[in-house]
Amino acid sequence: MSSEIIIKRRLWPRKKRWRAVLLTGIVIILLLIASIIIGYLFLRKSLPMIEGNVSVAGITDKVEVIRDQNGVPHIVAKNNHDLYFAQGYVTAQDRLFQMDLSRKQASGELSEVIGSSLVDQDKYFRTLGLRRAAKISYEGYSDEAKSVLQSYADGVNAFILEAKEKNTLPVEFTLAGYEPTEWSPIDSLTIGKYMAYDLGGHYKGQAFRYYMAQHVSDEKLLELFPTYPEEGATVIQAMRDHPVDISKSIATAPFPNEFNGSNNWVVSGVKSESGMPILADDPHLALATPSIWYETHLQSDEVNVSGVIFAGVPGIILGRNEHIAWGVTNVGPDVQDLYIERRNPDNPNQFEYMGNWEEATIIEEPIKVKDGDTIPYQVQVTRHGPIISEFTHDHKEETALALRWTALDASTELEAVLMFNQAKNWTEFKEALTYFHTPAQNFVFAAKDGTIAYRANGLIPIRKKGDSSVPVPGWTDEYEWEGYIPWDELPTIVNPEEGFISTANNKIAKDEYPYHITNTWAQPYRQQRIQDVLSSKKVLTAKDMLKLQFDQHNLQAEEFVPFLIDVVSNSEDGLRDIDKTVIKEFEAWDFVDRIEDGEPLVFHKWMEEFANVLFEESIPKEIDNLFEGKSQIVDQMIRDAKNGHEGIWLSEAGGIEQVTVESFKRAVEFAIEKQGDKPSKWSWGEFHQVPFNHPLSAITPLNYLFNSNEAVSMGGSGVTVAAASFNRDTGAITHGAAWRSVIDLANMEESYNVVGPGQSGHVLSTFYHDQITDWTTGNYHITYTNKEKYKENSYKLVLHPAK
Repeated sequence: MSSEIIIKRRLWPRKKRWRAVLLTGIVIILLLIASIIIGYLFLRKSLPMIEGNVSVAGITDKVEVIRDQNGVPHIVAKNNHDLYFAQGYVTAQDRLFQMDLSRKQASGELSEVIGSSLVDQDKYFRTLGLRRAAKISYEGYSDEAKSVLQSYADGVNAFILEAKEKNTLPVEFTLAGYEPTEWSPIDSLTIGKYMAYDLGGHYKGQAFRYYMAQHVSDEKLLELFPTYPEEGATVIQAMRDHPVDISKSIATAPFPNEFNGSNNWVVSGVKSESGMPILADDPHLALATPSIWYETHLQSDEVNVSGVIFAGVPGIILGRNEHIAWGVTNVGPDVQDLYIERRNPDNPNQFEYMGNWEEATIIEEPIKVKDGDTIPYQVQVTRHGPIISEFTHDHKEETALALRWTALDASTELEAVLMFNQAKNWTEFKEALTYFHTPAQNFVFAAKDGTIAYRANGLIPIRKKGDSSVPVPGWTDEYEWEGYIPWDELPTIVNPEEGFISTANNKIAKDEYPYHITNTWAQPYRQQRIQDVLSSKKVLTAKDMLKLQFDQHNLQAEEFVPFLIDVVSNSEDGLRDIDKTVIKEFEAWDFVDRIEDGEPLVFHKWMEEFANVLFEESIPKEIDNLFEGKSQIVDQMIRDAKNGHEGIWLSEAGGIEQVTVESFKRAVEFAIEKQGDKPSKWSWGEFHQVPFNHPLSAITPLNYLFNSNEAVSMGGSGVTVAAASFNRDTGAITHGAAWRSVIDLANMEESYNVVGPGQSGHVLSTFYHDQITDWTTGNYHITYTNKEKYKENSYKLVLHPAK
């Protein structure tokens, strides 16, 4: 046999193997393509119908829904029942999964659909009782408001029924393995109560100081107070005499972001180019996909209003109608108190009050668990509120903490919202505010008649004793609430001489104001910057307002960097060449947190590490999460040291020089680790980016599906007007103004708006992430209420009554 034949015989099997590999590869690729196509078609099937005609049972006449080129639905109906029915239907089209998750979270029902990992969180929200509060609130609403709630719920349910029948529910329900149940008016009110929680009060700060009272001296404890507490020695001793290990419970609670707040301002016609008021508003809440805000225009014979609302709630909470415009920021008053309760050692359901044992109300709250047994759970409610210190364990200690909170009482915020939507002037708007109880908000207002106004509105308790800085004894009547600040004495301003009003969660009352609001205010930098800009020009335009909402000037850095750099430069502690290079960069910095600069990267880490050097040895991480007002307290420690009054925390940490240098070097090392050893190449935007995470994106590989865009760079920070608070380790921007709006009352038919990341919750929708670029670059779209303008490049859906 020739060698040629032998070679061929040897090659043939190899060729067959290659053919087999190639064929296998082709089959895999074809299967992958087929899977992608099937997945795409499955996703596409659940895209909401936004054009054409649809028959819907429950409406009395046809309703037009015109989505403009930004996905904003303009809903036009002939009566209010059909209007709010359509609002429920349309919002569910875009946001049903978000709505369902929101009501379940607030109600403590996530374990039922997600699993046992969320049992403790559900116990917490069952203990708070937001849904119970919603139920008692419902009874206080007018028949008209109840009718709106029911019409909205009927619209949501019409969409749910339609989607179930057509098998077109949002894909998230399939992935989570459940279907939504019927919507009810109580669901809408429960979401409203959750927003009160999100903007709630200061009880975590009370819990923090309670813990620290057990672990540090009086001198060190008092430096951690926003101000010296009334009856300080007495209440501190009461905390020490009745300890509760909150690390097992309260420290694990899912507290709202401390930076929840907002900016708003209004300029009078005297100071505006148009000769009419200009109003700006940008509420700061969690950033996610979809947005917490849903922009909508509602029009019937009785109402014509445009703005935003929380998905799952009827009406418009922030916006404008044909006569007025309004916006809010959070007041942040002390509306939550922790009471130290003495439990009867012989009866765990009794608590001492005025020398007697009182029976607590016991509420059964069984928790259903997906793929598991229902967990029996009881909530104890004392005269001061639910026992909050035991939700993670069943052991009944002789001392417990109860939570008193305005939002757990009946309240009627939606009544106020519906009245806002139809108000024509300040008198009518102010009357509507009598129904808005919680959360207390700073309202700014403007009207076509030229009026501008401000009001801090809501229920703010008056206490017999104490200032809500620490938990107080619950076995005596010494610390009871005696009512609320009288409505006609709440801080109010109308048509001030300055020609403008602004708020940014700052201190709103002068020292001589006779009532306690809070001692814990936001850092003053956003408010100061707004005031500086509004004062700097005699005439302001809407474009000035748009620019100011995206302003990234860092007044905290401007206050502290010169002093801190001087401390570092004069330190005897040896500085490396890279440290000296960073110092030179700081000396040339103009204190703007812009994307391309490296100084913000070092500065913000420096401030974080300054606090770490002070507290990391004394405050456990889980307790540090409760440290409310930490930034303000550290700021004041630096100011005091600058003025020659070094406090005990600084002294024990080695003094201002040692703490400053050590924290500076840590910050530089952090920057090197993240972006290399060339400071000139460091970039704030490379670190500081917004991902707009979807709630299911925490599950790999669903992040690739729902987080369809890569994280996008943005300037600003938590102390700039362009609010962009971030995760200190990853740089991910998780909190800011998902809604920005500017309204020039010279033209009430339009407003400048942006909703980050977009209107729709459907990953294949044009409106899913289409506003990210605008949001991160300070651009806006115009929302019109004139049909001739908003119908351009629009999508028209007509709802017809089912025959």
